This record gives sequence, structure tokens and C-alpha cells, in this order.
Amino acid sequence: MIATLTTPVSFDEFVDWYPENSTDKYELHNGAIVKIPLGTGEHSAIIGFLIGKLGIHIKRYELPFAIPGDCLLKPIHDESGYQPDIIVLNKAQLAKEPRWQKESIIKGNSVGLAIEVVSTNWQDDYLMKAGEYEQMGISEYWIVDYLGLGGRRFIGNPKQPTLSVYQLVDGEYQVALFTGNERIESLAFPELQLSAAEIFAAKTI
Repeated sequence: MIATLTTPVSFDEFVDWYPENSTDKYELHNGAIVKIPLGTGEHSAIIGFLIGKLGIHIKRYELPFAIPGDCLLKPIHDESGYQPDIIVLNKAQLAKEPRWQKESIIKGNSVGLAIEVVSTNWQDDYLMKAGEYEQMGISEYWIVDYLGLGGRRFIGNPKQPTLSVYQLVDGEYQVALFTGNERIESLAFPELQLSAAEIFAAKTI
């Protein structure tokens, strides 16, 4: 049985509460534990496609990165904790992460790239997580909005499937939008030959 906690919940309380070997995924949003809905087949297919592409690229170019299966991000504020759909870690920085070995907990400095594939709760990705990841110093953040669900102020009008690449410049995110066959420009993966259209097409296996 999962213990019931009185909100607001701190990050450490959330970690202690998190059910061992859970098949469900949870995050901590402003002191409240949130169960993340099971993704659709399309959502899962895009995540699998990207993990495969990035993994091959890491091996081919011998990049100092790793893509873990599970990882919990600890923001600056103590009332939140996130599990990106995909996270790319800088292996050289992991030795400086005191909670990585025992708990798979990471702060921002070890993250080379965080990726969220948008579902119905798109506000979390564009509003909440973009701000938190910027404060954490995560150098690059992708929002893969394959259904074009995000607000018009984020992806334009008319809305369409869009990949947003946020890159940290002087402590602030600058964003570039990709929608078609143009090659994605990535600081973490500068040699990556991949377009938004290819990623969106991966939803159909």
C-alpha cells in the first residue's frame, strides 16, 4: 500500500514515499504528488525513436554521455521533482552528484539534454518545466510537440507539430522552433542529422 502524505510534500519526503519497483511514474509539482498518465503508443514510439538515435550518435562519436533508464531531477526549489521523458547525462559530472549512485537523483549540472514529449498536460512542459530547467542550469531542453498542442505563444499560429529547442545563453533560455525537414541545431549533439519531420513521423511504427 502507498502511504498517504499531507501536502505540501518536500522533495525528500517525495523520495522516501516513492513506491519501490513502481510501474507508475510520479512527479512532484509545487508540493503535490502527481501521477503521470500512461503515454499513448505514439508518445512511446517517439521516445523510443529518440533514445535509439541519440544512443547510436553517442556511440558513433564517442561522446561523454549516457542515457539512464530512470532519473529524478531535483530543482532549486524543494517542492518539485521531475522525470523527463529522456535525459542525457554528462558522465564526467556524475561524480559530483552525491545522490546519484544510491537514488538516481540529479541536479542540473550533469544534464546535457532533457527532452519532454508533449501530451495533454502541455502547460507543464512549456510553462513550469522550462522555467525550472532554466533555473537549474540545464544547458539544452527539447519540447517535442508532435500533435501541436502547445499554446500559440509558444508554437505560433496556426498551431502545428513543432519541436522547440531551448538553449541556455547567459543564464537564460533562447528558443528555436523546428517544424519540417530543416536539420535540428543542437549544442549537445552538433553533428546530429535529424529533422523535426523525422521525429514526428516516428509516432507510427
